Amino acid sequence: MKGFTPPPRFGGAPTSREPLPITKTITVTEGISVKDLAEKLDVRGKDLIATLLMRGVFVTVNQSLDGELVKDVARQFGADADVISVEEQLENEAIEGLLEDTSGLVEVVRSPVVTVMGHVDHGKTSLLDAIRMTDVAAGEAGGITQHIGAYKVKITKPDSPAFGREIVFLDTPGHEAFTRMRARGAKVTDIVVVVVAADDGVMPQTLEAIDHARAAKVPMIVAVNKIDKPEADASRVMQQLAARGVQATSMGGDIEFVQVSAKKRLNLDGLEEMICLVADTNEQKATPDRPAVGTVIEAKLDRGRGAVASVLVQNGTLRTGDSYIVGNTFGKIRAMFDDRGRPVEEAGPSTPVEILGLEGMPDAGDTFLVMADRDKAKGIAQYRKMKEREAQLAKSSRVSLEGLAEQIKQAGVKDLNLIMKGDVQGSVEVLADSLEKMSTEKVRVRVLHSGVGAITESDILLASASNAVVIGFNVRPERKAQDLADRENVEVRLHSIIYELQDEMTKAMYGLLEPVYKENYAGRAEVLNVFKITKVGQIAGCRVSDGLIRRDQQVRLLREGNEIWRGKIGSLKRFKDDVSEVRSGVECGIDLAGYKDIHVGDVIETFTTETMAAELGRNAAVVRREAAEAAAAAPVSS
Repeated sequence: MKGFTPPPRFGGAPTSREPLPITKTITVTEGISVKDLAEKLDVRGKDLIATLLMRGVFVTVNQSLDGELVKDVARQFGADADVISVEEQLENEAIEGLLEDTSGLVEVVRSPVVTVMGHVDHGKTSLLDAIRMTDVAAGEAGGITQHIGAYKVKITKPDSPAFGREIVFLDTPGHEAFTRMRARGAKVTDIVVVVVAADDGVMPQTLEAIDHARAAKVPMIVAVNKIDKPEADASRVMQQLAARGVQATSMGGDIEFVQVSAKKRLNLDGLEEMICLVADTNEQKATPDRPAVGTVIEAKLDRGRGAVASVLVQNGTLRTGDSYIVGNTFGKIRAMFDDRGRPVEEAGPSTPVEILGLEGMPDAGDTFLVMADRDKAKGIAQYRKMKEREAQLAKSSRVSLEGLAEQIKQAGVKDLNLIMKGDVQGSVEVLADSLEKMSTEKVRVRVLHSGVGAITESDILLASASNAVVIGFNVRPERKAQDLADRENVEVRLHSIIYELQDEMTKAMYGLLEPVYKENYAGRAEVLNVFKITKVGQIAGCRVSDGLIRRDQQVRLLREGNEIWRGKIGSLKRFKDDVSEVRSGVECGIDLAGYKDIHVGDVIETFTTETMAAELGRNAAVVRREAAEAAAAAPVSS
């Protein structure tokens, strides 16, 4: 209709592209939907969709939005958005609920969580076995621990001051490659027990364990183990640690030292009492009646039960049937088992349990949260999985000029492609990381895929397509996968001890390098004349000026100091006779196989080659560190 002016719009989306002045602040969770954001902003959903459409973003009302996009759009509507994780939101809601209604909610002192750390073969697992009266170490490959185990121990000695109390132990691996697993153990712990062998003294991983305890800001107890051995010297251990700032209370310091023997079961009750004493001075409280919060200690794939996770409940109570979110996966508790495999219906604070009912495989160290709304847990998990996939795609597809120059520079670098499968997530994660760190200037180790569970046909197909080696750590290939590997000529290597795996990778890296040849100088002859012989061609009349000329040696032809040809001797003659060698000062005739353009004055040099062991070159991390140090030390130009 001509002359019709539409009425002004009130309460809708801003008609101009200019953002409104900021008048309020809203708090939203990651992966918030368009509908929920519209409610937070107090605008209509279709107005929010229209604003997003103008920005080139096509969405529906139920679609999740990225954090940065949420902030930008909120500013358009005059609001400042603070994006928090779902864990932070649930924690805030729980705290607010506790403040509003304290009836029936009681804080209790929970059992201390103790992480056992120390150098490899210093008796950490044996000590824990002695306390638990079990035999975990006998089942470990090579006698070393390669997973994190969580165990609850009850003190049953009637005359002990700590009788009836419970302690949760985390047993962390002592091998250097599992530094990250030990660090993860320190994050969930209340007390660290550093085990040092009295006959071996302070070792590199002992110092690492102390550093982890200090970084986590948790109290520490030193257990001097193997005091029953004749060569044991506990005072030497105390002096070594005192020199590194860890001083015993008996020497005026603040660290408790306890002398024990796991093998002879000596003074174990003294260690338990000391743990309870330290725990009493650093009380940790929890609220059993709130929804459970915990940390994933380990995750693995079981053929019969699916994805299984070991979880340490840190606050609240976990019950069978609870819905939860953990990392980028979710689920519902179908069943729970304690550290001895017995089924349980609920788990309170400081309780390690194994849970069934995961929809996917979580990462060790992920936060575990019980959620009332299963659909919301599913939506958040899907959003996180999508973001993780986008990050991986962006990482693999991002190209820069600097990266292109680096690729050109590394054109001669050999790739050792690996497919990594293991029995538990923590081992796979750490092994993949440690193997990639073995890369050097000449050989780059690339873990194309890593996962938990048996080696499957898809792993073999991926290895076949990418020319990779399949590594199985404490897992074996399925029967069909093994048959496929045999048909496709895919190499499958199975290991249960990390030392052997690392040694084998080093050997494989040597095998990828081109052989290095060393030239050994043999002799030199000067061309005095050139004879043309029918049906033979040119023969160089020479005098051997240095060394020895042999018929089976390799030769190079030098003209004015430049090499113009390299090859072999066709024939070597002394007068008309064929000879095998000619010494210095003697004249001879030399026929160069396949080359006839010889001039008077040329020099024929002979040499031999031998194959040398290839060098891997320096580790790339070392090279980068040295370059950074050199740059820092360089004088700054004015």
